[in-house]
Amino acid sequence: MTWLTWRQFRLPALSVFAALALIGVVLAITGPELVGRTNFSDEDTLFGGTILVLYLLPAVIGVFWGVPMITRELESGTHSLVWNQTVTRKRWLTTKLGFGLLTAMVAAGLLGWAVSWWASPIDALSATQTDRGMLSRIMPVVFGARGIVPIGYAAFALALGVAVGMLVKRTVAAMAVTLAVLAAVLIVVPTFVRPYLIPPAQMTTAIVPEDITNITGDDTHGILEIGMRNPAGAWVLANETVDPAGTVVHPLPDFVQSCAPRPGQGPPERGSMEQCMSQLGAHGYQQRLTYQPGSRFWPLQWLELALFLAMAALLTWFSFRRIRHLS
Repeated sequence: MTWLTWRQFRLPALSVFAALALIGVVLAITGPELVGRTNFSDEDTLFGGTILVLYLLPAVIGVFWGVPMITRELESGTHSLVWNQTVTRKRWLTTKLGFGLLTAMVAAGLLGWAVSWWASPIDALSATQTDRGMLSRIMPVVFGARGIVPIGYAAFALALGVAVGMLVKRTVAAMAVTLAVLAAVLIVVPTFVRPYLIPPAQMTTAIVPEDITNITGDDTHGILEIGMRNPAGAWVLANETVDPAGTVVHPLPDFVQSCAPRPGQGPPERGSMEQCMSQLGAHGYQQRLTYQPGSRFWPLQWLELALFLAMAALLTWFSFRRIRHLS
């Protein structure tokens, strides 16, 4: 059974590992050039490309490994032939899932390690930044392309593809459903789950001109909000102005609305609006930041890995239950 599984699985697996080897060569050549630098603006394309590849890998695993692993057998009827021999349904599924999960996790682990190594000088510099010029590794879009969470994504994607294949029993339809569900999960978890795996920290800071990073507003409501300098390397969930009673104010009070230039006046002098907005501090207003510190990167990595492995285990359990009802 193991030999048969390898024969069926070797082409998609070798294709992915060949692509990973090519990516590894590119990272190995360009990585040493990043050490000691303080400006990485010319690496934006490769930086973004590595993130994209790590998000595409689970999709490839779920759609092109997980789904065909089952639906190909169901559509051709070869599963019945195997089950009528000496191989039981449970052993058949155990071999396929075990081989697929192990290979998927190894592929994701290798790619995640390679990209994390390559980007380590960039991540080290971003951990010291307090403005929005660089994305720290704890920020949502980067977090999923670092460390060990890609292993969990790959395991979940493979188990999802197998489970959906058993339900839908049609390859193309199962591929579409798997891709849609995987995309939804990879959006929902960073948005609604990850920020609260560990209760976020809060801090209040004085509103001073040099720490104001942005001022936003519109023609209808005037100045709506300001943003203050972020803690170094942190993932800021909320950057809010609060009154002396601790209540969030939105839009900002009337006494600072005159800070915005009137129509026809042209752009204000640099720093003049920030200086004007510092009136908020004189009236007892402060800025409250809710954030996940950069030091929580690894605890969040382990918690999210455990979450995705648990979801993969749940899908695996469902697949073993479902296989009893397949004819």
